[in-house]
Amino acid sequence: MTISKQDILDAYQFRHACKEFDAERKIAGADFDFILEVARLSPSSFGLEPWQFLVVQNPDLREKLRTVTWGGQKQLPTASHVVLTLVRKSHFMRYDSPYLQHIMREVQQFPEDIISLRSGLIEKFQRSDFDLLGSERTLTDWATQQTYLPLANMMTAAALIGIDSCPIEGFEREEVERVLAENADVNLEHWSAAYMVAFGYRKNPPARPKTRQERDAVVRWLD
Repeated sequence: MTISKQDILDAYQFRHACKEFDAERKIAGADFDFILEVARLSPSSFGLEPWQFLVVQNPDLREKLRTVTWGGQKQLPTASHVVLTLVRKSHFMRYDSPYLQHIMREVQQFPEDIISLRSGLIEKFQRSDFDLLGSERTLTDWATQQTYLPLANMMTAAALIGIDSCPIEGFEREEVERVLAENADVNLEHWSAAYMVAFGYRKNPPARPKTRQERDAVVRWLD
């Protein structure tokens, strides 16, 4: 690894939630492929990858989404690239679902004895350790939590190469999903919208300096 700790900290200082991008500046294809590859390589609980990343470049679709995205009024029209992350619904994420079997067999390529062992472990985790099987929403929410790992990684990777970003949760979820179903062939029996994240180059510098709590307020050592 050749990147320095200071380079990483500088990237975190550089990154901010960019509210409006320079619409004339576009991210190079190789740079955005790098951001997407970081998302693809991101970790998830049990390695189940409960996500799909929609790269929304169609201006008409962006405008339809903007009408139901109160938190992206300036970002959606001006961003170079917009990613809308979908999360798999609960019936895919159950310990006994065909999707989990597919991931373990075809993607992770575990032998059958390990698949049997992991299936039991995931069932215990979902049923008793974290009590995730009480409702469909609970299991979907657990899957949604996993999608924020690639979100953070994408934004950090972008900042490391001088690209701005803005995560967007300010939208009417059911309306966004309706737009996706009607205009992007998204099967709402399979998928729910998790978040959007816009990428590009800032039009203006941040209006105020970065603020965070002091370390002692958020870190507690248990020696």
